[in-house]
Amino acid sequence: MIANGLQLHGQFVLVAGARWAARHVVARYVSAGALVLRAHHPHELEGHRDMLGSLRLVVAVEDGAAGWDVLEEIAAGESILLCREPAASRDGGITLLGGGPGSSDLLTVRGAAALANADVVFHDRLGPGHDLAVLAPGAQLIDVGKAPGNHKVPQDRINELLIAEARAGRAVVRLKGGDPFVFGRGSEERDAALAAGIKVQVVPGISSAISVPGAAGIPVTARGVSKAFTVVSGHDPFSDTELAHLAGIGGTLVVLMGVATLQQNTAGLLRHGLAADTPAAIIERGFCDTQRSTRATLGTLAEAARAAGCSNPAVIVIGGVAALGAGADELAALGSAAVR
Repeated sequence: MIANGLQLHGQFVLVAGARWAARHVVARYVSAGALVLRAHHPHELEGHRDMLGSLRLVVAVEDGAAGWDVLEEIAAGESILLCREPAASRDGGITLLGGGPGSSDLLTVRGAAALANADVVFHDRLGPGHDLAVLAPGAQLIDVGKAPGNHKVPQDRINELLIAEARAGRAVVRLKGGDPFVFGRGSEERDAALAAGIKVQVVPGISSAISVPGAAGIPVTARGVSKAFTVVSGHDPFSDTELAHLAGIGGTLVVLMGVATLQQNTAGLLRHGLAADTPAAIIERGFCDTQRSTRATLGTLAEAARAAGCSNPAVIVIGGVAALGAGADELAALGSAAVR
């Protein structure tokens, strides 16, 4: 966070504080385009006396060292803005951060602060990865993302890397799309870190299970239509027992990343008695410029997905709510099921 929202591009800023304490502050102001001068110790201020008239801002980092009180005199005497910032931690730790469904402006305030103060960010292919250089200006960015059939960094190795960086005294962020505890293996990373004696905090994220249908105008619950919803992973086909349970549970069924298994799963739901005219929808690439919705019924969903060339990342919604928020063309695709 830049002090008072100042526009500091091309402006001189003095950051005063020990190197370890001020590392995140320096990175943020450099990223904002400021011309940053450094004073690691109070006695170094004398060397910047000739620059005082050019300074726009002095940032005092609270590193606990004696002698920084002189900054108030300097700022007052030269009519320079002065702000104070907390020191970065000397102790390493891990933040498990949910990045939401992909757009960086859907990050929580706490999540954005964690990235701004990170030394290392381990990120996936989903989530706000394209903005990381701005969101985490002082961090080393390491891509450990998994794709179907391609786990370039195995989970055990990810755990080891997180722990090693934290033990080295770094602020580590493990950034995941959606929420870290919704099909994200965040609990495995947390447990591994705690077993190693590493401090861990969890910052939740907006789950695509709810937000992506919402972006398409589909609520997962609605009065008189559905009073419950079930969220499942669609990476693997469901067993016959699971299909029977899902077909009979009622409410809304939300399937994440289930396009590849759509044919088997829709056929199984039909076989176990879920009505063929049950409204259904596929929302691809939620909150991206290329977001797209395909509406159909359970009986025609697999065919509609093939015709439209649907692919992951996608959220599949099955149930009466899938008829809500539909345009005229989508209502036509749903037929009579859309107005049940």
